[in-house]
Amino acid sequence: MNEVSPPGGEVLRAGRLEIRPRDYAALVDGRAVALTVRELELLTALARRPERIVSREELYAVVWGQPFHKHDRSVDVYVAKLRMKLERELPDWRYIHTHFGFGYRFSAERLQVLHKQATDR
Repeated sequence: MNEVSPPGGEVLRAGRLEIRPRDYAALVDGRAVALTVRELELLTALARRPERIVSREELYAVVWGQPFHKHDRSVDVYVAKLRMKLERELPDWRYIHTHFGFGYRFSAERLQVLHKQATDR
């Protein structure tokens, strides 16, 4: 599997958003947000690089596991869908910012990365 495969029981928390890559789950206030596997992998890839502008090329390589093709808009389409779903649950918070010509940045106040024991769920 690609880099998005989570080590152990990693949990990423940013405000009211919790990302559990191992369980393929994103939660807001403990409630599941309906994301596709690709959307969750994209969210995880961005959250693992907080406050850093990540290029489309890098996201494509990490999430799709393939080289980026110049005219492919897959990353943009998935970011738009992901934003729509997150903003529906968190209308007062913008996690994913576009940096035109550069890429995307995950903005998270007080991002926490937790590692749970393998027996915890």
